[in-house]
Amino acid sequence: MKYAKRILALTLITLPMMAFAQLNPEQKIIAKVPFEFTVGNKVMPAGTWTAQRAFLSDRTLLIRNLDAGIALPSMTLPDESKTAPRTCALVFNRYGDRYFLSAINVEGDRTTYRIPENKAEAELRSENRGVKEEIIVASLK
Repeated sequence: MKYAKRILALTLITLPMMAFAQLNPEQKIIAKVPFEFTVGNKVMPAGTWTAQRAFLSDRTLLIRNLDAGIALPSMTLPDESKTAPRTCALVFNRYGDRYFLSAINVEGDRTTYRIPENKAEAELRSENRGVKEEIIVASLK
Protein backbone atom coordinates (compact mmCIF):
# COMPACT_ATOMS: atom_id res chain seq x y z
CA MET A 1 0.00 0.00 0.00
CA LYS A 2 2.87 2.35 0.84
CA TYR A 3 4.42 1.80 -2.62
CA ALA A 4 1.10 2.31 -4.38
CA LYS A 5 0.81 5.77 -2.81
CA ARG A 6 4.34 6.65 -3.95
CA ILE A 7 3.65 5.47 -7.49
CA LEU A 8 0.40 7.45 -7.59
CA ALA A 9 2.17 10.59 -6.35
CA LEU A 10 4.95 10.18 -8.91
CA THR A 11 2.41 9.68 -11.70
CA LEU A 12 0.48 12.80 -10.71
CA ILE A 13 3.68 14.84 -10.75
CA THR A 14 5.04 13.61 -14.08
CA LEU A 15 1.85 13.57 -16.20
CA PRO A 16 1.51 17.38 -16.43
CA MET A 17 5.20 17.65 -17.32
CA MET A 18 4.78 15.15 -20.15
CA ALA A 19 1.72 16.98 -21.44
CA PHE A 20 3.59 20.29 -21.71
CA ALA A 21 6.66 18.75 -23.32
CA GLN A 22 5.03 19.03 -26.75
CA LEU A 23 5.58 22.78 -27.18
CA ASN A 24 9.32 23.36 -27.25
CA PRO A 25 10.65 26.60 -25.74
CA GLU A 26 12.15 27.49 -29.13
CA GLN A 27 8.80 27.16 -30.94
CA LYS A 28 6.56 30.21 -31.26
CA ILE A 29 2.91 30.45 -32.17
CA ILE A 30 2.31 33.65 -34.14
CA ALA A 31 -1.12 35.19 -34.79
CA LYS A 32 -2.46 38.54 -35.96
CA VAL A 33 -5.30 39.48 -33.61
CA PRO A 34 -7.61 42.18 -35.08
CA PHE A 35 -9.17 43.23 -31.74
CA GLU A 36 -8.09 44.13 -28.22
CA PHE A 37 -8.38 41.29 -25.70
CA THR A 38 -7.77 40.47 -22.04
CA VAL A 39 -5.24 38.03 -20.59
CA GLY A 40 -5.29 37.76 -16.82
CA ASN A 41 -6.09 41.29 -15.67
CA LYS A 42 -4.35 43.10 -18.54
CA VAL A 43 -5.99 44.43 -21.70
CA MET A 44 -3.86 43.79 -24.78
CA PRO A 45 -4.02 45.85 -27.99
CA ALA A 46 -4.75 44.42 -31.41
CA GLY A 47 -1.67 43.36 -33.34
CA THR A 48 0.73 40.52 -34.02
CA TRP A 49 1.13 38.28 -30.97
CA THR A 50 3.46 35.40 -30.20
CA ALA A 51 3.09 32.72 -27.56
CA GLN A 52 5.79 30.34 -26.45
CA ARG A 53 6.56 28.21 -23.46
CA ALA A 54 8.58 29.98 -20.78
CA PHE A 55 12.03 28.42 -20.46
CA LEU A 56 11.90 27.72 -16.74
CA SER A 57 8.28 26.60 -16.43
CA ASP A 58 6.23 23.92 -18.11
CA ARG A 59 2.96 25.56 -17.10
CA THR A 60 3.72 29.14 -18.10
CA LEU A 61 3.44 30.64 -21.57
CA LEU A 62 5.00 33.95 -22.51
CA ILE A 63 2.61 36.04 -24.59
CA ARG A 64 4.29 38.93 -26.45
CA ASN A 65 3.67 41.78 -28.84
CA LEU A 66 7.04 43.15 -29.89
CA ASP A 67 5.57 46.21 -31.65
CA ALA A 68 3.74 47.30 -28.48
CA GLY A 69 6.62 46.28 -26.20
CA ILE A 70 4.44 43.94 -24.14
CA ALA A 71 5.51 40.60 -22.68
CA LEU A 72 3.18 38.85 -20.26
CA PRO A 73 3.69 35.47 -18.60
CA SER A 74 0.46 33.52 -18.26
CA MET A 75 -0.20 30.38 -16.26
CA THR A 76 -1.98 27.65 -18.19
CA LEU A 77 -3.91 24.50 -17.37
CA PRO A 78 -3.37 21.42 -19.54
CA ASP A 79 -6.39 19.89 -21.23
CA GLU A 80 -5.76 16.78 -23.31
CA SER A 81 -8.14 15.87 -26.16
CA LYS A 82 -8.51 12.67 -28.17
CA THR A 83 -7.35 14.23 -31.41
CA ALA A 84 -4.73 16.83 -32.24
CA PRO A 85 -5.77 19.99 -34.13
CA ARG A 86 -4.57 20.41 -37.71
CA THR A 87 -3.66 24.07 -37.21
CA CYS A 88 -2.38 26.34 -34.47
CA ALA A 89 -4.96 28.73 -33.06
CA LEU A 90 -5.67 31.29 -30.37
CA VAL A 91 -9.14 30.78 -28.90
CA PHE A 92 -11.06 33.70 -27.41
CA ASN A 93 -14.31 33.94 -25.44
CA ARG A 94 -16.34 36.93 -26.59
CA TYR A 95 -18.94 38.71 -24.47
CA GLY A 96 -20.41 41.52 -26.56
CA ASP A 97 -17.36 43.55 -27.64
CA ARG A 98 -14.99 42.16 -24.96
CA TYR A 99 -12.59 39.34 -25.79
CA PHE A 100 -10.74 37.08 -23.35
CA LEU A 101 -7.95 34.73 -24.40
CA SER A 102 -9.13 31.30 -23.24
CA ALA A 103 -6.88 28.73 -24.93
CA ILE A 104 -3.99 28.11 -27.29
CA ASN A 105 -3.97 25.10 -29.60
CA VAL A 106 -0.79 23.77 -31.17
CA GLU A 107 -0.84 21.93 -34.48
CA GLY A 108 -0.29 18.20 -33.94
CA ASP A 109 -0.40 18.48 -30.12
CA ARG A 110 -3.33 16.93 -28.25
CA THR A 111 -2.75 19.28 -25.31
CA THR A 112 -4.73 22.52 -25.28
CA TYR A 113 -3.14 25.26 -23.18
CA ARG A 114 -6.10 26.72 -21.24
CA ILE A 115 -5.83 30.23 -19.78
CA PRO A 116 -7.63 30.50 -16.42
CA GLU A 117 -10.71 32.71 -16.35
CA ASN A 118 -10.21 36.08 -14.63
CA LYS A 119 -12.64 37.91 -12.35
CA ALA A 120 -14.08 40.16 -15.07
CA GLU A 121 -14.85 37.22 -17.35
CA ALA A 122 -16.39 35.25 -14.46
CA GLU A 123 -18.69 38.22 -13.73
CA LEU A 124 -19.76 38.48 -17.37
CA ARG A 125 -20.42 34.73 -17.50
CA SER A 126 -22.41 34.85 -14.23
CA GLU A 127 -24.60 37.61 -15.69
CA ASN A 128 -25.63 35.05 -18.35
CA ARG A 129 -24.26 37.15 -21.16
CA GLY A 130 -23.99 35.09 -24.31
CA VAL A 131 -20.48 33.82 -24.87
CA LYS A 132 -19.22 33.16 -28.37
CA GLU A 133 -15.98 31.44 -29.22
CA GLU A 134 -13.68 33.23 -31.66
CA ILE A 135 -10.78 31.35 -33.21
CA ILE A 136 -7.77 33.09 -34.77
CA VAL A 137 -5.66 30.77 -36.91
CA ALA A 138 -1.97 31.03 -36.07
CA SER A 139 1.27 29.64 -37.41
CA LEU A 140 4.02 27.68 -35.69
CA LYS A 141 7.56 28.99 -36.15
